[in-house]
Parts: sequence; structure tokens; C-alpha cells
Amino acid sequence: MGFTRTELEACRDQTVPDLIGPGLRLLFVGINPGLWTAAANAHFAYPGNRFYPALYQSGITSYRLEVSNGMAASDRRYLLERGIGITNLVRRATARADELERGELIAGARRVEASLVEWRPKVVAVVGIGAYRVGRAQPKAVPGRQSVRLSGADVFVLGNPSGLNSHETVATLARSFREAAEAAGVTG
Repeated sequence: MGFTRTELEACRDQTVPDLIGPGLRLLFVGINPGLWTAAANAHFAYPGNRFYPALYQSGITSYRLEVSNGMAASDRRYLLERGIGITNLVRRATARADELERGELIAGARRVEASLVEWRPKVVAVVGIGAYRVGRAQPKAVPGRQSVRLSGADVFVLGNPSGLNSHETVATLARSFREAAEAAGVTG
């Protein structure tokens, strides 16, 4: 199943609920949902997105989740039971992240930081260096573990898994995902 252009455009500005549960250890923070993600109501759902292949290749998951048509309840439980959560800096869906305004990224970073007090993850992994630099006012931030902690959580900045990001592959993403997961204690 896929979505028509009309169906996708109808999802503009929609939101996707956070995937957060008790025992959260590793929180992935995306930039914002794409239109396909909003249509499927599942984070990183676009078929060309490398998020779930990188989760699998890194050893964070024992199988590759397929969410392009939505996330199965069993997959949702599986991630939550492993202490893995997903949210976004900006909640509204767009066709491309470059449609977001600077103020939205800053406000989104503040919202996520405020939520960390309640969520209490061990590690926060932001997938998207550019969004992190803007949202946190850290223009010289580099990928990897950051020197700052947020509400007691270690912070990692990882590559953006979008198929539009030619700087990353599943293998490079998997390496950085594994480093964050090891710090959070979610890999064996």
C-alpha cells in the first residue's frame, strides 16, 4: 500500500503521537514528521528512511521493523519494552525539514527538554545535526556524544536517517546508533 500525492498533502501539519513509555532508556528525537510518516501515523515511516534498518543493523532490535503502512501494536510494544522511545523536535508534518522555521526548532527543543523531566531517559539521541545546532543554539556542535547533559540524560547527535541525507548510510547510522544504545544499556 502507498499513499497518493493528495493523501500525503492532506497530512500537512498533522502530528504523530510520541512513542514513549515507562522505563524509557533511549529517546530518539527526530526533526519533524514527513508527510508519509503522518499518513502512516508511525515515526520514520517513509520506505526510503534508514532509521529502522539502522536499528536492526546496530543490534538495537532483533528484527527489522516495517512501518511504511503503520506500526503494528506488537512492534510498538517491542520498542517500549526495550526502553526505546521516539519523539520529534517539531510536531507538525511537512514534506521536507527545510520547510521549518528557526523559531519552530528552538521552541521544539525547549518542549523536548521540558518533557525530559517527566520521561527521564538515560540517553537522548537527536537524529539531525542541523536541527540540533539550531534548536540548542550550538552552531559548532559535532556529531557524537555531547558534553552537555539534559535532565540527567547523556546527549548524542546522530546522522539524519532520511533518504534525502546523502552523508549517511545504514552502516554509518548503525554504528552511531549502537554507541548511543550502549550508553543507554539497550543492546546486549
